[in-house]
Amino acid sequence: MLDPARQQKAREYSKLSRRVLFLELGIGAILLLALLFTHASAMLASWLPFPSPWLAPLYLLILTLGYGAIMAPLGYYQDFILSHRYGLSTQNVTGWLKDKVKASVLGLLLSLCLVTIIYWLMENLPALWWLAAGLIMFLLSLLLTWLTPTFLIPLFFKLKPLEDGEPKEKLLNLAKRARVDIKECLTMNLSSKATTANAMLSGWGNSRRIIISDTLLQGYSTDEIEVTLAHELDHHLHHDIAKLMTIQTGIFLLVFYLANLAFKTGVVLFSFQGISDVAGLPWLILVLATLTLVTRPALNWCNRRVELAADETALELSSNPQAFVSLMTKLTDQNLSEAEPAHWAKLLFYDHLTYNERLKLAYTAQASSG
Repeated sequence: MLDPARQQKAREYSKLSRRVLFLELGIGAILLLALLFTHASAMLASWLPFPSPWLAPLYLLILTLGYGAIMAPLGYYQDFILSHRYGLSTQNVTGWLKDKVKASVLGLLLSLCLVTIIYWLMENLPALWWLAAGLIMFLLSLLLTWLTPTFLIPLFFKLKPLEDGEPKEKLLNLAKRARVDIKECLTMNLSSKATTANAMLSGWGNSRRIIISDTLLQGYSTDEIEVTLAHELDHHLHHDIAKLMTIQTGIFLLVFYLANLAFKTGVVLFSFQGISDVAGLPWLILVLATLTLVTRPALNWCNRRVELAADETALELSSNPQAFVSLMTKLTDQNLSEAEPAHWAKLLFYDHLTYNERLKLAYTAQASSG
C-alpha cells in the first residue's frame, strides 16, 4: 500500500512545482510580448552592429542573460528549495550551482547554434526554412540521444558497469529469454545528489545502454530489480527510442510549419521587415513555445503507449505481478509521484502510466495467469 503521508507530500510538491512552472511561463510570455508591442525588440535589433544571421545569436544571448537574471530567484526556489524541502535532493548549494552552470552553458550553446541556422535558412530559403529547420532538429535530437549515455549523463553523474552478482545474472537471463543482445548495463551514482530512484534505456546504436541508479540497486529486492530490467529490455527489444524519435520528428515538422504561418502573420502584425528580421525573434520564441506546449499531450500519449507495452513485457518476462506492484509502490513513494494526478496534469506532464493504471495492469496479468 502507498504511504498516505508520502502521497500528501507528492500532491503538495506537484502543486507547488506546477505553480512555479506556470508563473515562469507567464512571466516569459509577458516579457516577450512587451518587447514586441513596445517596439523595444526593433530598437534592440537596430542597435546591434552585426550583419544577419550573426545578429540573431547576439540578440538571443542578450535576451537569455536578461531573462535568466529575472528568473534566477524562481529557478533557485524550484530546483533547490523545493527539492530539499521535500527531501528529494541532498546536493549542497555549490554542487547545485555547478550543475546549473553546466546545463545552462550547454543549453545556451545549442540555442545559439540553432537560432543562427534558422535565421540563415529564413534568409536563404524563405519558402522552406521550416522544413529544413524541422529536419535539423531531428538530426540534433539524434545526436543528443547518441551522446546521452557517453557524454551528457557523465557530465553530472558517474557511470560504471553493473558489477557481477544476482542483478547482473537476472539481466543476462532475461536477455536470453527475450533473445536480445545487451552490450552493457551501467549504474549511476544518483545517491550523490538525490534520494530518488530510476532506471532508463539511453542512447541509440552502439551507444545504447541500460542505466540503473545505485539507489534502486541498494533499496529494492532482486525480484523488483528484475521487473525493472525486463521493462528496460522491452524498450531495447522493440526499438522504442527509434519509434519515439520518429514521432518527435513529425511533431517537429508540424510545429515549424505552423510557426512559419504564425510568423507571416507576425510580420504584418508587428511591422517586421520580413521573416528574417531579427526583431521578430521574441515572436518566434513565443510561437514555438506555445506550439510545443499544445503538441505536448499528443507526444505524452505516444510515450504512454510505449510504456504500456514495456510494462506488459515486464510482467510477461518476470512472471511476477507481485514484484511489479511492489516496485511501483516503492518508486511512487520514494520519488513523490502522484498515484492519480488530475486529468489535465496527466495530459500535459505524464509520459508514463500513472500508479493506479499500472496496478490495474498488474492485477489483470495476475488474473490471466491464475
